[in-house]
Amino acid sequence: MRNLTDEKNFFITMFDMLEAHFGKNVELVLHDLTNEYEHSIVDIRNGHITGRKIGDTGDDLGLEVLSGSNDDGNSYNEILCTEDGKTLRCSTIFIYGEDGKVIGSICINQDITQTLAMEQYLRDNINRSNTEKKETFTKDVNTLLNNLIEDAHHYVGKEPENMTKEDKLMFIHYLDERGAFLITKSGTRVCNYLNISKYTLYNYRDIGRGVVIQEND
Repeated sequence: MRNLTDEKNFFITMFDMLEAHFGKNVELVLHDLTNEYEHSIVDIRNGHITGRKIGDTGDDLGLEVLSGSNDDGNSYNEILCTEDGKTLRCSTIFIYGEDGKVIGSICINQDITQTLAMEQYLRDNINRSNTEKKETFTKDVNTLLNNLIEDAHHYVGKEPENMTKEDKLMFIHYLDERGAFLITKSGTRVCNYLNISKYTLYNYRDIGRGVVIQEND
């Protein structure tokens, strides 16, 4: 490729697809770095995110690559903030011509401001609920154990077949903290639920209790 104009229709089609796929919270920017840098943006979608438009300038990363001070300007999943307070997750790749010189770049800037706010809200509420005492009233011990296992399932947030070792450690530690293993034959039920041996169960329980042991799994 000698310049971006050679593949203009390809870039337009690709940006049409990405815009339709990601929606209004993702800004897509195509820079032609063979133009005057003050007017490098030749295509932009959802420019409301950074307030830019076609004909506007590039950023400092592009200048570093053009000047040769940055040999590999590609960057992925960087967190940046705008002047008006938005938090963006940004990725950039540079396009090189047949002579090895940079001729353009594609930037993806996702506005994650609301996502972070929701994560913080959930974190605050989950932390608060975890510190509150939860009591279950049942008529028999089997129902009580079922409820505790279900609570542990929700606490970890995964199906048993998808749990990692760390997830199972969390699951067992949660049950241990709730006193589940004081129930007769609870160990067998938990082993069957997690598809682990009793040795592994006791091993994981001791790890959760901070006991120094020799792991063989």
